[in-house]
Amino acid sequence: MRTRRIAILIDGGFFIKRLSKLVEAQYRDSAQAVAETAYWMCKRHVQKLIGEQFSRPRSRWLDHVYRMFYYDASPYDGIAHHPMTNAQIQFGRTPDAVFRNDLFAALRRQRKFALRLGKVTKEDGWHVRSTDMTKKLLRTREWLQVFDAAIQQATGGQAPAALTPAQAAQLQKIADAWRSLTADDLKLGLRQKGVDMRIGIDITTLTLKKQVDTIILITGDSDFVPAAKVARREGVEFILDPLWQSVNDDLHEHVDGVMSAFRNPASQRGEDEGDDLAPAQPAPVSPAATPPASTDP
Repeated sequence: MRTRRIAILIDGGFFIKRLSKLVEAQYRDSAQAVAETAYWMCKRHVQKLIGEQFSRPRSRWLDHVYRMFYYDASPYDGIAHHPMTNAQIQFGRTPDAVFRNDLFAALRRQRKFALRLGKVTKEDGWHVRSTDMTKKLLRTREWLQVFDAAIQQATGGQAPAALTPAQAAQLQKIADAWRSLTADDLKLGLRQKGVDMRIGIDITTLTLKKQVDTIILITGDSDFVPAAKVARREGVEFILDPLWQSVNDDLHEHVDGVMSAFRNPASQRGEDEGDDLAPAQPAPVSPAATPPASTDP
């Protein structure tokens, strides 16, 4: 059997967001668990490509792996004061930042894993997370004339004009929206930089240096279509794993196949739906049935 040269590229932010829909809590409730699940996913992908059974006791799947790349951004470590509570927030010590740093440390200990980290920068101030909440709060603008009239009447010693029942009901909704606003509804304008660029550069470099013959990209982002086209033109087999999320047609058009290491969460049968690359392979064993393994040689 020929030895393949496979590179697996994982969009880390996308991977973590999708994980709750793919595996049970024990396989994602800690940084170590997420690192082992990522390792398991890579192992399953390679075994499917080389036609090896997942339960094989002496697997040599790593012989076919050039490297496994994990892309994410180092957590923002700045300090800011919350506009509602005035509490000081040290972003480098938040639970999410601690989790990400622990995950990066766990991945560094995994064999053949390489981290590619961008950074998170502050580009804006605080704003409301939810679009719906923002729309509710902005309706206050519709009442500026009413507020102005009330102010003028109050300063002139006159009683404010009575509201109609419909106006009172609408004003009550606006007041309720403001009262329901909590500290968690606000977020600082942070932006991740350099991650997509690193993925695109690595795809191009791996291809043009002929370091691999197969690239597996775990993402749902169509921004990588130009890099995928370069890889395919140079004869590299390019496989996409969107973790069962629907993707744009242009991304489907410029890959050699779509497959996933996890079972389709929408399928009750656990069949390999949509896996055009290995239709004869058995259904993938999910971490819910078999724990991710990280002790292979």
